[in-house]
Amino acid sequence: MTRKRTVLLISGRGSNMTALIAAAADPTYPAEIVGVISDKADAAGLGIAAARGVPVQVVARGDFASKEAHDAAIDKALTKLGAEIVALAGYMRLLTTPFVEKWQGRMINIHPALLPLFKGLDSHKRALEAGMRVHGCTVHFVTPEMDDGPIIAQAAVPVMLGDDEAALSARILKAEHRLYPTALRLVAEGKARMENGRVALSGFVDNGDNAAAAIAAPSPLRDEVDLEQLARITP
Repeated sequence: MTRKRTVLLISGRGSNMTALIAAAADPTYPAEIVGVISDKADAAGLGIAAARGVPVQVVARGDFASKEAHDAAIDKALTKLGAEIVALAGYMRLLTTPFVEKWQGRMINIHPALLPLFKGLDSHKRALEAGMRVHGCTVHFVTPEMDDGPIIAQAAVPVMLGDDEAALSARILKAEHRLYPTALRLVAEGKARMENGRVALSGFVDNGDNAAAAIAAPSPLRDEVDLEQLARITP
């Protein structure tokens, strides 16, 4: 097996970055994390990645006169690392259209909501305000429009009646840490591809056991709540 050279882009603590690095520590995992790039020199994730032996690099926003120049520098760093896949793991800046178009089909992102619901920031707050009983996270291919790319995988979690934003965020983060490595695996193995603006899936058998359901919600959080019971008690 040839492992796909994968570079992670971060802006902060890098908890999803850490989950991906941990998954890739298994030599049978189909993606190899060959670098972490941050647009912020003080991103906590840089120290975590370096401690795990992953090369890190800062491409600071303030060092460039425009977003285009900044993205060009990131592109240069990705090319130097030989990146085959780019995974955004808490990268908090919109990328320019030329950059996205160059890496389209090879760049993925995780968003803390069940897209196409609650694109952008404050997704947990907005889900609570909307009275959602189910919330979740999505891994998708990156396209020029924010949080709008074809969906690779999703995981759903319940919204409990007593939840505040912090509690809901913590529950979803646990799901993110399971979902993102699964989605990256699908892309690295070629089982999830972007074709004609949609995701094409292969290598799954949709039999009586519905094996393909793993794409929608891998490792359900059964220790959290019984979803059928939730449906019965939801107002």
